[in-house]
Amino acid sequence: MIASILPTYSRAPLSFEKGEGTWLIEADGRRFLDLGAGIAVNVLGHANPDLIAALTEQAGKLWHTSNLYEIPQQQALADKLVAHTFADTVFFTNSGTESCELAVKMARKYFYDKDQPERVEIITFSGSFHGRSSAGIAAAGSEKMTKGFGPLLPGFVHLEFEDEEALKEAITDQTCAIMVEPVQGEGGIRPLSDATLKGMRELCDEHGILLILDEVQCGVGRTGKLFAHEWAGITPDIMMVAKGIGGGFPLGAVLATENAASGMTAGTHGSTYGGNPMACAVGCAVMDTVADPEFLAEVNRKSGLLRQKLEGLVASHPDVFEEVRGAGLMLGLKCKGAPIDLVNSGYAAEVVTVPAADNVVRLLPPLNITDEEIAEAVTRLDRAATSLGAA
Repeated sequence: MIASILPTYSRAPLSFEKGEGTWLIEADGRRFLDLGAGIAVNVLGHANPDLIAALTEQAGKLWHTSNLYEIPQQQALADKLVAHTFADTVFFTNSGTESCELAVKMARKYFYDKDQPERVEIITFSGSFHGRSSAGIAAAGSEKMTKGFGPLLPGFVHLEFEDEEALKEAITDQTCAIMVEPVQGEGGIRPLSDATLKGMRELCDEHGILLILDEVQCGVGRTGKLFAHEWAGITPDIMMVAKGIGGGFPLGAVLATENAASGMTAGTHGSTYGGNPMACAVGCAVMDTVADPEFLAEVNRKSGLLRQKLEGLVASHPDVFEEVRGAGLMLGLKCKGAPIDLVNSGYAAEVVTVPAADNVVRLLPPLNITDEEIAEAVTRLDRAATSLGAA
């Protein structure tokens, strides 16, 4: 008999009932250091008092009205995002998947309104992850994502990751956009080089096409800048955001320039819940903290500390690890065996990590993790690796 919850998840046998900052407390009382943060979601940790205050205050006033009416909290968050980014306008969603759907629609509508309806192709890359909707899986293109879900949405061209020559050759009169993650998350913590991102921006400008960046996982302070593309000194035309922007409350967004969004007029897109008062109240509180230059400087300092300790960990366990890679507090340990083995060994050591492709275990802690917690996290990872190496 099928379970009452659709069995699409392979869950760990853990049931957390409380969170405190970087810690998760299991029902049996065990305390786990959380280096997953809900897959890069809880950027300010669990039960953050500022987010609790924002949510509680708003919950006591108004929960939901729909986008038939003005939503002051939504306007406030849009203004903050526009002030701190390249964007001129923002549409709010509930998730990264929904943000992908709009980004695809926006790029295609842009060229349709310019009397170029043939420009529908979007170039994407191996190892990418853009959500699990029909557009998202078609964009990623991998068999793991698409098998059994055909026919696939057409209009996506798949290239190898960082193959710059193939990218130049792939642009045609049917191309409308390049869509890429500045740092691949699900694909195994693979950062694009600054030179590659700059090259993509130049190609888009040269051919008059749009650059779509998926910063659902690598954005909102995760790499030590508010958004990862800032390291390369470029700006996109459209950007997908989610995860960290809500700090644990479901919230996503699509940010765009006025030019890229020009085709999206009244009635072309909508959402019942997107940008609801509670989500946006929390999003404003997240932005007030994460967009602060002093906070981002601390993310960079702590990422250096964590990386240094992880390099020592890798050197101490050459039978378990190959390398450390990533950016900011979006780091990966490339394993010599299956990453789930280290994840499971970590549970025994009471530390939470997240598996990814390419034999990588992701480390995505809350951005306000302390120095002491970093030291303790690496101690627990060392214990997990020692146990795994002895097995």
